Amino acid sequence: MIRLKEVRVIDEDKNQVGILPLAEALSLAKDRGLDLVEIAPQAAPPVCRIMDYGKFLYELHKKAQEAKKHQKQIHVKEIKFRPKISIHDYTFKVRHVQKFLEEGNKVKITVMLRGREKSRPELADQILNRVLTDVKDLGQQDGSVRVQPWAVSTYLSALKTGGKDAKAKNPPGSQKEVQSNKKEENPPQ
Repeated sequence: MIRLKEVRVIDEDKNQVGILPLAEALSLAKDRGLDLVEIAPQAAPPVCRIMDYGKFLYELHKKAQEAKKHQKQIHVKEIKFRPKISIHDYTFKVRHVQKFLEEGNKVKITVMLRGREKSRPELADQILNRVLTDVKDLGQQDGSVRVQPWAVSTYLSALKTGGKDAKAKNPPGSQKEVQSNKKEENPPQ
């Protein structure tokens, strides 16, 4: 696939062979049972390397997989509410929202409207505001509220934890100080 007259050749041990005609570079690679791969086409003359191309692609694939393993994937979880939701159902769903935010996922809060509720979207706003205040220590609103004829929705994203902010809020030894203060208040009898 290389269509040049001369190329700078690097062997399989990463040593420079020199500038060779293309036919000679190809025969050198063929004699060694390897491939001639163009690695720097913009150079003058272009740089080609003698290597096992299949093994090279395999190693690139493995590196990409390894990098993918260490990435944190964020999933979007959706919780649906209704304007006439009972207290128990509301607290149950809010606990799920809190759990999802603690895991670092985004949460889509949707308040579904049916029938005559569609003419009163302020009911949905009340539910959304209530959820936002209940989870304000774990997450924050991400973007604006989206109003549709049948639903009102918004996204919540987890607050960043860790790093300098977390150390400032919870300095080392703070838990021990709290426990020692409790012991002083309640002496053994």
